[in-house]
Amino acid sequence: MQQLSAQDASFLYQESPATPMHVGSLSIYDGTHADAARLTEEAILKSINERLHLAVTTRRKCVRVPMEADYPYWVEDQDFDLEYHVRRIGLPKPADWAELKKLVARVFSHPLDMSKPLWEFYIIEGLDNLEGIAPNSFGLLSKTHHAAIDGASGVHFFELMHDLQPEPTRFEPPASPWRPEPEPSGAELLFRTGINNLTQPLRMAEAWTRQVSQTARSMGSMADRAAESLQRRNVPRTRFNGRVTPHRVIGSLDFSLDDIRDIRKMIAGATVNDAVLTICGGALRRYLESKNELDADSLVAMAPVNVRTEATPTSSAGNKVSALFVPIGTHIAEPRERLLHVHEQTSASKIMHEAVGAAAMTDYGNFVPAYTAAMASRLMANTAASAPAPTFNVSITNVPGPQAPLYFCGAPMLSSIGLGPIAQGMGLIFPVLSYQGRMTISFTSCREMLPDPDFFETCIQAAFDELQSARQAEKTASKSSPAKAGTPHE
Repeated sequence: MQQLSAQDASFLYQESPATPMHVGSLSIYDGTHADAARLTEEAILKSINERLHLAVTTRRKCVRVPMEADYPYWVEDQDFDLEYHVRRIGLPKPADWAELKKLVARVFSHPLDMSKPLWEFYIIEGLDNLEGIAPNSFGLLSKTHHAAIDGASGVHFFELMHDLQPEPTRFEPPASPWRPEPEPSGAELLFRTGINNLTQPLRMAEAWTRQVSQTARSMGSMADRAAESLQRRNVPRTRFNGRVTPHRVIGSLDFSLDDIRDIRKMIAGATVNDAVLTICGGALRRYLESKNELDADSLVAMAPVNVRTEATPTSSAGNKVSALFVPIGTHIAEPRERLLHVHEQTSASKIMHEAVGAAAMTDYGNFVPAYTAAMASRLMANTAASAPAPTFNVSITNVPGPQAPLYFCGAPMLSSIGLGPIAQGMGLIFPVLSYQGRMTISFTSCREMLPDPDFFETCIQAAFDELQSARQAEKTASKSSPAKAGTPHE
C-alpha cells in the first residue's frame, strides 16, 4: 500500500464526467510481416502479462480515505483482471483517418472506472483503408490516469510494453510472485491518517530547509528581472477558456525533427521546445484570426516541466512536474520575431522557475490537508470556466520519446499521437511526442470549442511552413552575403 502525493491526488480531485483526467496515445503498427500467431488476443494478453511486474501502475487501484481526511492510497487489486483492461475494437467504415480520429476521441472521452486499476488498452483493427498505412496494420489506444503517471513516466510505461527488436524480450520473473492486497477498511485508513498527522511537522521542516537552501543559491538580480517581466503580462480570455463539455476532438501533424531543429537555429540559443511553442502559437494566431477572435495580447501556455532527479528516475510512477507559464507570441505576425519572443519568454520563465526551487515547491502540497486540497480542486474546477481572467490559455507538453524503433508483439510502431486531458477553463492541450526522427504535434480539445479540427490541422501546418520559409530565406541570404551571415546561430 502506497499513499498518493498531493500532486497525484489533485488529478483525482479534478475528475468529473466532463473532464476525465487520463492521458494516453494512439500508436499505429505495421502488421504486414509480423507473425500472426503473436497478434492473437491470447498472445497479446500473454505478452502484456509477462511485463506487468515491471510497471507498478498496472495492478494497483486507488482507495480513498473516508471524508477525504488524508490523501488516497494505491492498493494492489485483489480482483485484478487483465482481460478487462485490454480490449479489441474495430474501426467503422469508411475506416479512414477521419473515422479513426472520431473513434479515438469518443473512446478517450469516457472516464476510467475508478474502482479498478486506472488504465486501459484498446487494440483497433480494420485500418486497411488509411492513407499511407500498409494493409494489416492496427492501432493501440492507451489510457492511463494522470494520478498514476506524468509525461515522462508515461513514456517509460509505454516503452515497457514494447520490444527493441521484432523478437520478444525475455524478462526475468519477479523475485517473488505478485500478491494482491485486501482493501483496507475505513478505520485502518483513518488510523494511518492519525500517524501521518503526528509526523507531518518533521517532514514540513525538512522540506522547508531544502527550499531555503535552494532559494539562497538561486535568487538574484536575473530572477528579479524575470519576475518583473512575467508579472507585466496580461492573459486574454479565449474560446478555449470557457465551460468544457464531455465531447472531444483530436488531431495531429507529423514533422521531421531535423526540420524543427533547423528552424530553432534562426535565434541564437533557441531550443526545439521554443520552436514547438512558436508553431503552436502561430497555429492559434491563424485559427483565432479566422474567427475574428484574435486578442492584442499574447496567449499564455502552461508547459509542464519534469523535475525528476537521479533519486526519482522516470521509472518511478506518479507525477514529478512543475510548470512554466510562457507567452507564445500569438500577437506577432512575423514568424522569426515570434520565435525570438518565445525564446526570450522561456528564458525568463526558466530563471524564475529555478529561483523558486520548483522541485522543492512540489513537496509543499503534501502538507496541505487532503480535505482542503479536494475542496479547493473542486472549487477551481467549478469556477475556472467563469473566472474573469484565466491563469493561462492552453497547455503544451513536449515529451521526448524513443528514437530507436519499437515493436509491439513483433509489429513495428510507425507513429504515435499524444492525447491529453482538458479541464474547465482550459479546453485545449497540445501533447507533443517524438519518435524515430519525427515529431508529432497533436491536440485534444472540446468539440464545442474546436468544431473544425481539420481546419486547425491546416493552421498548424501553415505555422510550420512559414517558420521553415523564414529559415530558408535566412540561409539563402547568408549564402549570398557571407559578411552578414550571422553564423553564431549555427
